[in-house]
Amino acid sequence: MSDSFDLPAFDLGEPVQPQKAEAYRVLARKYRPQTFAELIGQDAMVTTLGNAIKRGRLAHAFLLTGVRGVGKTSTARLIAKALNCIGPDGEGGPTIDPCGVCEPCRAIAEGRHIDVIEMDAASHTGVDDVREIIDASRYAAVSARYKIYIIDEVHMLSKNAFNALLKTLEEPPAHVKFLFATTEVNKVPVTVLSRCQRFDLRRISAEQLAAHFAFVSQAEQVEAEPEALAMIARAAEGSARDGLSILDQAIAHAGIEGGGVKAAAVRDMLGLSDRGAVRDLLGLLLVGDGLGALAALRRQYDLGVDPQAVLRALLETVHKVTLVKLGSPPEAGQANEEREAQEGWATAMSFAALHRLWQLLLKGHDEVARAALPIEACEMALLRVVHASQMPDPGELARQLAAGGPVSIPAAAPAAATPSAPPAPAEAALPDTIEGIIGVLEANGEFGLAVKLERSASVIRIDPPEMVLSSLRPLPADMVRDLIVELKRCTGRAWKVTTEDAPGAPTIRERHLETKEAIRAEILASPVVKAAFDAFPDAVLPEEELDRLVAAKRSEKA
Repeated sequence: MSDSFDLPAFDLGEPVQPQKAEAYRVLARKYRPQTFAELIGQDAMVTTLGNAIKRGRLAHAFLLTGVRGVGKTSTARLIAKALNCIGPDGEGGPTIDPCGVCEPCRAIAEGRHIDVIEMDAASHTGVDDVREIIDASRYAAVSARYKIYIIDEVHMLSKNAFNALLKTLEEPPAHVKFLFATTEVNKVPVTVLSRCQRFDLRRISAEQLAAHFAFVSQAEQVEAEPEALAMIARAAEGSARDGLSILDQAIAHAGIEGGGVKAAAVRDMLGLSDRGAVRDLLGLLLVGDGLGALAALRRQYDLGVDPQAVLRALLETVHKVTLVKLGSPPEAGQANEEREAQEGWATAMSFAALHRLWQLLLKGHDEVARAALPIEACEMALLRVVHASQMPDPGELARQLAAGGPVSIPAAAPAAATPSAPPAPAEAALPDTIEGIIGVLEANGEFGLAVKLERSASVIRIDPPEMVLSSLRPLPADMVRDLIVELKRCTGRAWKVTTEDAPGAPTIRERHLETKEAIRAEILASPVVKAAFDAFPDAVLPEEELDRLVAAKRSEKA
């Protein structure tokens, strides 16, 4: 009996191989520009290159300089494609619009063209590396029209390497083109600069970056809030690559949280200070509320916002207020409440006060950057701003001294000692309307408190020297206390300011908005405007023009 069995043979075929997942390409690589039309923010350079190619006035060496992520290496590859493109039919010449389908275009785009040599000067710094280029440049191109050397971060070549390159760079063979890219053009020797045609690639504007990020989000089928994209564009600081890296991170975050790329999530991810919180903090600084300012700073710090980022946001706000005071147009996509706050501060503060505030915040920013205790250094910097906000204007003091009269010193903040400024005459009539009270405060330099009243004071009744405000809506911290102190100082009478849990009249800001909307509706309903929209259904009345018409209409009614 045999122990073996004759079993039928089965052909199981090749074992099933696991399918390899396609490697993910980050957005900065996936959306690298493949044509000059896709290169954003560099129109002047593209025009110059296009004209040079059309007229056959091609330089033998190009130097591309600019900050990180503006497209230096991408531009170098596009120039290589433009010079070596032969067109779909194989008969084309150099063009500013390479076809992208011929063999040279595809090979250069894929980084495999034998006649387009890329070298990183950061890892090839020596004279031997340059000597290899010099020796190879003597031989004609294998398959392309030009042999092209792209040297990235060229400023990192050694002095000897630069010297070895000079002769070849000055008189290269006709078939050779050099393309240099650098972020630090000041480190490139003048002898090299003088042998190159230089292009300075500009920082990409935040508006262009935001539009580009919106296109990328749509292509990636990801919903993104415009405010979130604008936030990423500002954080990118003119660099498309940096912005796409941040957008990549934001999309990954949205994949976890769901609901697309949200402004709040981007703010948390970047550690940015909320704009509303920054406005509140600046308002507290300007009214001299030290305790309130420190509490607002600590709230931001507890949320993970870096103290240096808070000071940077304050500096940006002061800069924007100064531009508003100069009469600059509104920023694209700026929130109405932000613009209104800036206009209020611009009206209330002089240029001298704004410049002084800028210098104090800038000094605080530098101190925090070097401090061993950043949050404590930030608190001290803000307290210095609070103290300075109560100091007299040096120019006004000089005028008073020159006139020989008494020198008046503004009162200290409400949290400090009782003010000793001379009271107003007792016989002066007390204001009996909220507009009158605001006028008295503004006349005595209390612009911050006046702005608070305009925005928040819902009056139940005013019977001088008593005022009752509604507490149904939130009131700024210490506003009631500040009113009591400042009204006594400004009018010479002790005021009683209280709150009641009852509805009050609309605030001045609400009344202004209602009036504005009424005038806006009246303008849009006018026969001329309606006829224009009937004739051109797709027409849009710009918001700036509408605001101008509203202002003109309001002045007519006044």
